[in-house]
Amino acid sequence: MEKFETLTGIAAPMPQINVDTDMIIPKQFLKTIKRSGLGVNLFDEMRYDGDGNEIPDFVLNKPQYRDAEILVAGDNFGCGSSREHAPWAIKDFGIRCVIAPSFADIFYNNCFKNGILPIALPQEQVDVLMKDAEKGANARMTVDLDAQTVTTSDGEVFRFELDSFKKHCLMEGLDDIGLTMEKAESISNYEAESAQARPWV
Repeated sequence: MEKFETLTGIAAPMPQINVDTDMIIPKQFLKTIKRSGLGVNLFDEMRYDGDGNEIPDFVLNKPQYRDAEILVAGDNFGCGSSREHAPWAIKDFGIRCVIAPSFADIFYNNCFKNGILPIALPQEQVDVLMKDAEKGANARMTVDLDAQTVTTSDGEVFRFELDSFKKHCLMEGLDDIGLTMEKAESISNYEAESAQARPWV
């Protein structure tokens, strides 16, 4: 998993509240078990019309936000079913950080397992970031995971709270498999000792 340290990029404003995982990646795209290839279908029903044409007014279809790496979202982002395809699609599109007043718990935890930093901030601070994002491609935000800060294009700084273990995993690029592999030597030693102590197993 890619390490997350500091990110400076375009932020896309998406103020809708209660954006659920079916809106993030509709059910017809859940057949794959690959983490790649879902970005094109991110927010599919909001991005495309019935004929598959882009809807020009949708934020990620606008030229200034096509390369967005940060999403400033509304309250209760990622609610609904627990599909891990939702963070897969977000990451595959190129978004590495989502900022919102609150997140659904399962979606929030799935983000960390897939290299995405979800940042929860008070509504009034998200409102400031939303207005900054509305400036378009020339307004770039900076997210510093080590310092736990978000800096607007005008230099205003907001600090966010984060569980130290989740922070460690993101900064070191460790998903569940990576965490297990950190203990590979201990696991091998245990298995060798167990085989000696209980050769019949």
